[in-house]
Amino acid sequence: MSLNEILYRILIQGGSYLTILKGLRATVEISVFSLFFGTLLGAFVCGLRMSRLKIFNIPAKIYIILLRGSPVLMLLMLMYYGVFARSSLEANTIAIVTFSLNVAAHVAELLRASISATDFGQVEAARTLGFSAFQAFRLVTLPQVIQIAKPVYQSTVVNLIQWTSVVGYVSITDLTRVINNIASRTMQPMITIIIGMLIYLALAYVVHGIFALTDMISNRGKEKEV
Repeated sequence: MSLNEILYRILIQGGSYLTILKGLRATVEISVFSLFFGTLLGAFVCGLRMSRLKIFNIPAKIYIILLRGSPVLMLLMLMYYGVFARSSLEANTIAIVTFSLNVAAHVAELLRASISATDFGQVEAARTLGFSAFQAFRLVTLPQVIQIAKPVYQSTVVNLIQWTSVVGYVSITDLTRVINNIASRTMQPMITIIIGMLIYLALAYVVHGIFALTDMISNRGKEKEV
């Protein structure tokens, strides 16, 4: 069998490309929603973590330690077969909740480390000039935090996309599960899996391109200000 015939069986025959697109859509949807809610929750947890009150600080610290140290697959299975076993929530929703909780722990620690790395002297200088605490944070601290956190946050996004490959364990037809099904049907596991890896690699480069575009827009904005 020629390579063209193999690729036809994998990508075209029986509407395989439509199934792949459906699985890709599930992967992207879970990743995007988990990133959005996880980032918001992570910012909130970071605020609790940096609080001077132990009633807020300690629970946030425990949350970060537990969620960052727990395997994503085990957490997903716990949520699906345990916490939400008797609920009416769809598997996709449970997956989004699970990954949001996991991402929040990573984002919270990332933001805490980024805030700690900023120059506090600039904040003090802004306050002496009459800036409020919120204005000093928004205009002085936040831009520095974004620049410090951006490279690691980009890696977090790529890692999240890769983590979603385990959702097939809870009956979600994502990209990985579709690739596995096609490999079993066509009896061409090696080529099919390579195609799946290339799709995930393409998603990673899309993320890289988005971050590069934001850097370009930011630099142009600074040039105009100058």
